[in-house]
Amino acid sequence: MKIIMFLINQIFREASLFLGIIALVGLLLQKKSATEILKGTFKTIIGVVILTQGVNILVNSMMPLSNGFNSLYKISGDAVLNPIGTDNFISQYGSQIGIAMLLAFLINVLVAKFTKLKNVFLTGHHLFWFAFIFVAVGVETGLKGLNLVLFSTVFLAIYIIIAPALIRPYVRQVIGDDSFTLGHPTVGLSLVAGFIGKLFGNKEHSTEDIKIPTKLDFLREITITSSIVVFIVYIVIGLLLGAKATEIFSADKNLVIYSLTQGVLFGAGLTVLLTGVRMMLSEIIPAFKGISDKVIPNAIPALDCPLIFPYAPNAVIIGFIVSMITSVITIIIIGRAGLFPYAVLPLTITCFFEIGTAAVIGNGTGGLRGAILGSGVAGILMILLVGFSIPFLQHTVSDFIIIFGGNDFSIWTILVGGLAKLFGLGV
Repeated sequence: MKIIMFLINQIFREASLFLGIIALVGLLLQKKSATEILKGTFKTIIGVVILTQGVNILVNSMMPLSNGFNSLYKISGDAVLNPIGTDNFISQYGSQIGIAMLLAFLINVLVAKFTKLKNVFLTGHHLFWFAFIFVAVGVETGLKGLNLVLFSTVFLAIYIIIAPALIRPYVRQVIGDDSFTLGHPTVGLSLVAGFIGKLFGNKEHSTEDIKIPTKLDFLREITITSSIVVFIVYIVIGLLLGAKATEIFSADKNLVIYSLTQGVLFGAGLTVLLTGVRMMLSEIIPAFKGISDKVIPNAIPALDCPLIFPYAPNAVIIGFIVSMITSVITIIIIGRAGLFPYAVLPLTITCFFEIGTAAVIGNGTGGLRGAILGSGVAGILMILLVGFSIPFLQHTVSDFIIIFGGNDFSIWTILVGGLAKLFGLGV
């Protein structure tokens, strides 16, 4: 048990080490030289670390913005939610989460080896968070012990096998081959965007073909464009907050200076992230070929969503902006209609990562129009998904879903929680 928990806590949850080991195994199977093995393994690890740090910078740049939105649009009349809380839940059910992770991953490998579903879920931290969600749903339904582990393992295995396979054709349209698919909670929203793009879009007019006047040629640099966009958003929200802006943003600077700093921080984070993506992709894909050729023929790694950003960076920013607008409008309408008896807040992080990815998929199937329409609808769905998933986790980890939901975490909470209630589990 100690060995299992060591693997789970020290390797599986540490994305850089997990993918480094995958690269190492792949290179060994290809009988590469010691130099190539060391180079490929360490560059994979370093690439993931750079990517992760880029993500952290992006999150830090957007968190004050989330606080601003929360202050502006928070709905009154919260329902009495009495969750155990994310940290306490992990402490209490860490073993069940870990065992479900390991067993589901082994099932994924076996299915990839012996069936036509060849994707292998390699996004270790999301493997953990999905196990966390399914265990929480199981606890809400009254399951304990072995039944809880079996319940969460089965649904986790189903998700990590099915979701990357569903999104794979859309990813292929974007990147042009089957070198990887997505192992990320963006899948549901991305499928919606892809379908809308295919139905209403026009592939001939891509987000990356946006014509920019020569005088504004600097806007072709995605890091500059994203910095300016975030700067403007901070200015607008700051002006709407008025005198409260300094307190909400925890800023000791003039609003313009503070907004500029946050915008530049966002651009820097995106630059770091894309650098890590390129380094990791250049190593993990060739290394994984060793596993594909020798152990699981034609296997396809399911990887984190930022890996698709370089294929349509303009779409990512468009998805972020459009989904922020449609999600805030949805929150205002829901608040006035009284649809939910608890607060549903703007999800800045989900808008950027999940819906930014959905916009890339929408662009792949329907160009600029597909990216705009797909991310707009995804922004609306995101808010509804959060609202409808909260009741299924209200005694366990509703605090997590309110901040990080609106994506596959919410979709599968509703699906699995609904099935559990249908078959008479829970109270």
